Amino acid sequence: MTLEPFGARLRRAMDERGPLCVGIDPHASLLAEWGLDDTVAGLERFSRTVVEATADRVAVLKPQSAFFERFGSRGVAVLERTVEEARAAGALVVTDAKRGDIGSTMAAYAEAFLRKDAPLFSDALTVSPYLGYGSLSPAVALARESGAGLFVLALTSNPEGGEVQHAVRADGRSVGATMLAHLAAENTGEEPLGSFGAVVGATLGDLSVYDLAINGPLLAPGIGAQGATPADLPRVFGAAVRNVVPNVSRGVLRHGPDVVALRDAASRFADQVRTAVDAV
Repeated sequence: MTLEPFGARLRRAMDERGPLCVGIDPHASLLAEWGLDDTVAGLERFSRTVVEATADRVAVLKPQSAFFERFGSRGVAVLERTVEEARAAGALVVTDAKRGDIGSTMAAYAEAFLRKDAPLFSDALTVSPYLGYGSLSPAVALARESGAGLFVLALTSNPEGGEVQHAVRADGRSVGATMLAHLAAENTGEEPLGSFGAVVGATLGDLSVYDLAINGPLLAPGIGAQGATPADLPRVFGAAVRNVVPNVSRGVLRHGPDVVALRDAASRFADQVRTAVDAV
C-alpha cells in the first residue's frame, strides 16, 4: 500500500494534535536521572516509556539514532522497536540520523530508513546536504516513492554551523539560503504541504533575511533547554510559523520516568506552541 505523502500526513497531525515534536534522546546522563542503568535494558525502558507517554498525543517523535547506535546491534534493535511502536501508536517518526554521502552510499542510507519494508522505516529522515544538495538525490527519490519525507540541515542552532551555512556563494546567496531554495523547488505545487523540510534553529533570532516559505515543514530545535520558548516562534519564523514543527527534548524528558508527568509536560508545550501560532 502506498503511503499518503509525508507532508500531507504531517499537516493533518499538526492540525489535530498540535505542532510539536518530542525528541527521544536517551543519553547517559538522562538515563541516570531516570534511575536507569546506561545499558541496553535502560535504553529500552527509557524509549518505551516515552513512546507510551506521548505517541498517542504528539504529532512527531524524533529518536536520535546516535544514542541507540552507541550500544551496537542491540541498540539498533531497540531503535527498530521504538520506531515501529511509535508509528503504531499514531505518531509520525522522524529518525534523526543526519546522513549524508554520495552515490550508492547515499542510496544505501536512504534504503535503511526510507524503504517501506526496511526495519528502520521512518516517516522522515534528517539529512546533511554539505556534500552538495545534489548528493541527496537518492534519498529524495526514495522518499517520494515511499511517501516519506526529509529534513535537510539548512540553518542549524549550533554556533559552529554558521561558518558553513552563512558562507556566501559566488552568486551572492548564502549556503543556507541555497538549501532553502532547493527545498522550495522540491515542494512546488504540493498541497497541503510539501514533504521536504528544513532544519532551522529556533534560537537564531530574526530570520527575516531568509525566505522560509519553502511550502514544506521547518523542524525547529532549540525549544526548552537550549533557551528558546514557544512564544519566540512568531518572531523567529514570521509568516512561515504555521509550518514550524518545534522540537522539545529535555524540556519534556526531564519529567520522566513518570508517564503522567511526561504526558502533562508534552501537553503543556503543545498548548503553548498552539497559542503562539494562533496569535499570528
